[in-house]
Amino acid sequence: QVQLVESGGGLVQPGGSLRLSCAASGSILVVNTMGWYRQAPGKQRELVAVVTSGGTTNYLDSVKGRFTIARDNAKKTVYLQMNSLKPEDTAVYYCSAAVLPLGHLRPSDYWGQGTQVTVSS
Repeated sequence: QVQLVESGGGLVQPGGSLRLSCAASGSILVVNTMGWYRQAPGKQRELVAVVTSGGTTNYLDSVKGRFTIARDNAKKTVYLQMNSLKPEDTAVYYCSAAVLPLGHLRPSDYWGQGTQVTVSS
């Protein structure tokens, strides 16, 4: 069984920084694209950043220049470094990964449990 476990959320003042981590574990053959999504109260979940297995990245326009996504393939872990945080970044952040488990023919999308990020003075 595949699990994604997130860590690193919390409360931070505007202008501050946080680093989120998400580690995939279980019987995994391949981890393809990994990404971070967020969902604020009353809003739809939105894609924040993704990174392919080859290292290509893509970002939500509003976080470009402030957030950086990176991955460690050996550790099956994806990170999101968030700098210059704003109150509008407040949301539950979810990790997602396209994973091919052992014994499966096709990859499936897996999700973490979510971690709260609150930006407030």
